[in-house]
Parts: sequence; C-alpha cells; structure tokens
Amino acid sequence: MNSSHPPHAVDTLLEARWVVPVEPHGVVLEHHSVALAGDRIVGIAPIELARERSPNAKRVELAQHVLLPGLINAHTHNPMTLMRGLADDLPLMTWLQQHIWPAEAKVMGPEYARDGVELAIAEMLRGGTTCCNENYFFPDVIAATYRRHGFRAMVGLPVIEFPTAWAKSTEEYFDKALAVHDEFKGEALIGTSFAPHAPYTVSNASFERLRMLSDQLDIPVHLHLHETAQEVEDSRRDHAVRPFARMQSLGIINDHLIAVHMTQLLDSEIAQIHEAGVSIVHCPESNLKLASGFCPAEQLRRAGVNIALGTDGCASNNDLDMFGEMRSAAFLAKGVAGDASAWDAASTLRAATLNGAKALGWGDRIGSIEAGKQADLIAVRLDDIETSPMYNVISQLVYAAGRHQVSDVWIAGVRKLENRVLVGMDIRELMTKAQMWQTRIASSA
Repeated sequence: MNSSHPPHAVDTLLEARWVVPVEPHGVVLEHHSVALAGDRIVGIAPIELARERSPNAKRVELAQHVLLPGLINAHTHNPMTLMRGLADDLPLMTWLQQHIWPAEAKVMGPEYARDGVELAIAEMLRGGTTCCNENYFFPDVIAATYRRHGFRAMVGLPVIEFPTAWAKSTEEYFDKALAVHDEFKGEALIGTSFAPHAPYTVSNASFERLRMLSDQLDIPVHLHLHETAQEVEDSRRDHAVRPFARMQSLGIINDHLIAVHMTQLLDSEIAQIHEAGVSIVHCPESNLKLASGFCPAEQLRRAGVNIALGTDGCASNNDLDMFGEMRSAAFLAKGVAGDASAWDAASTLRAATLNGAKALGWGDRIGSIEAGKQADLIAVRLDDIETSPMYNVISQLVYAAGRHQVSDVWIAGVRKLENRVLVGMDIRELMTKAQMWQTRIASSA
C-alpha cells in the first residue's frame, strides 16, 4: 500500500472492481482497495493485501463499480439553478441584459442564493461532483450553505461596476469581498477567489486593485474572458486592444487567473497563457447553447495549458452534469481540431478532476487518488445495459456512462451519497422550495 501510515490508521477500505486514480495518467487498477483514515486517503493496494494489512477496517464492497476522484465543476453560478430553463435559445447579451439581469434584480437575495445552492448541491452529488468553483452574489450565504452541507467549494467574491442587491458601489463590493474572505479563511472545505464578472463590466481601476489583493492574499481571480467575438470587438472599439491584451496590461494574466470560456484566441495568446501559468475553464455545452464560439481546447492542451471543465450555470446549460460535459468536451475538441485523437478519454477525465483541482490551487489536496490527499471519491456502477460490454474503463466513463450510474460519493471521507440516496438532504423539501421559486420568478417575469 502506497503509504507511510501504520496499519491501524486505516478505518475504511473501499474495495472496487476498478480504481482509476487519474495520477498516474491513464492507469486502471483491477480489484484494488482505496484505504481511508478519517478525511484522507492512505493508499491503494490489491483487495486481499489491503484486508491483511487492515483487518479491522470497515469494508465497502463495490463489486461492479469503478472508483475515481470526485469530479470538479470548475465554473458554476449555482444559485441560478432556480432559473433553469427561464430564457432559452437566446444569444449571450440578449439573454443577460433582457432576461437574466432583470429577473435577478427582482428575486436576488440571501434566500434565493441559499435555496439555489442547496438544489445544486443535491444535483451535483447525484452526478458525482464533489467540488465546484462558485461565482455569484451573496458569497457569505453561499459559503455558509456549502459548509453546512459538507460540500467542497471555491466561492467567488463578486466585483462588478453596477449596483445589485449584494452591493451598491465598487467600494462596497471590495469591502464585502474582504469581509467574506476573512470569515471563511482556514475553513477545511471552503476557499475564496475574487470574481470580477468580465472585462466589459469591470473597470481598469478595479482590475488593478484585484491584482494587488490577489497577490497579497494568494487567492485566485475567476474571470469570464474572451467569451464571445462581440466581447473582443467591443474591447477593440472601447480600449483599442483585445480583452486579453488589456488584462495583460493590468497585471491580471498570471498564475492566479482562472479564465473561463476563452472561445476567441490567437496563437500568440495561447503561448502567453502557457507562459504565464493561466488556467482555463472550458464550458462546451454553455458555449454551444449560447452560440458563443469554440474554445480551441486541443490546441491549448498541446500547448501545455492547464485546462479544466465547467458546466456554467443552469440558466445557460441547463444542468450540472459533468459526465455530459466530459462527453461534449471530447467530441467538440475532436471536431474543432479535425483530429479524432484530440482530447482522448484519459485526458478528458483529467480535465474534469486533477486539472480542475490545479486551477483552484488545490492540486495537492484533491483531484486524484493519492496517499495524503483528501478522500473526495465517487463510485460509478458500470454493469448497466448502457455500459456493457466493457473493453476500456476510462473510455466507458467518458463516452458511455451517465450520471445516473453514480452510486456513492464521499467528500473528505464523509459519505454524501449511498446507493443513489442522498445522505442528510431532504429531496421533498428541496422540490417544494424549487416550486415556490418557480412560481415567484414566473410571476415577476
């Protein structure tokens, strides 16, 4: 067993038909156990050997399952789960300016943020997601909700140049951001990032201040960037440069940046992204639905850029299904690159796990099954009609499996989904609240 821990430290053995640790890349282990001690992974060993070494450990038998790291949704707006399907089939700016922002102005508040996040947590757990990178207003409520449910999250601290129910001025956005950061600093499952909305909604002065604070606090900057061709054209008109060049001049292009969407990129920008250590979050389904453009995902991967996956919010996707996102990302990358070998299955799974962890600055903590890391794990049952016969486990996960096959989920060693049943969450209550918000939002539209 890959561990320096004494045998008595192991309290649980997860015994799986297959284990996909993600690191080493592309490896599939058959009939292995993952040993847990509290919230941590102790190591991996063949099942019989693990039993000999830890005879008193609780055993969880996963005879028809693959065990893998929990999926990481690296870009979400989870309160917007309550706006799923509200304004479909519209281009980005029409969707935002004429539908989403007006609707948010009428209902946004702490209860909306809390209830939307709770609904999202249930959906994510049932789909094998154990960590998300959140970006929305009322981050204090959002962070407290994730903490209460034991869900791992990087919570964005919003900055935007117009008033909302969260803050009325630029100064208030910054004051509240720093207060929330201080409140949740040191939390085991919660991190914070700065979340300026986009280049077209945040001023140069705010970006300069964000860069300084990001450096001082050593936290990421989570930014929509180069989402559409219109964004690039508008920036050239208003600032005489492309958004990327503007961000570069303001010091934002560095290894703290999590750049989301990036559908409009030049070869020279890709080289600069790699050199600066920027992480990119690819949101293929949202980009397709809003006709925002195509992220050159394979070109970025080959350039050595750390590229993760996100669903975006339910108002523009319309789900939090990371299995669907993996499949869409792989297929789209192949089509855009004109290369069937682009975004192979193992690289796609890595984008949804370890690359997401690295983007958040948590690559040493989660994203792979390695000794010493947090026990964020999922079991996927692969004996269904839809995933038979079995030739290649990783290919089956990316190209055939669905989120309905996720049977069990652990976050920091705590079981959150057991045989498809949510632990500690009341589905009836969630559905009642969702219906209440549907009635309220529909009546205010």
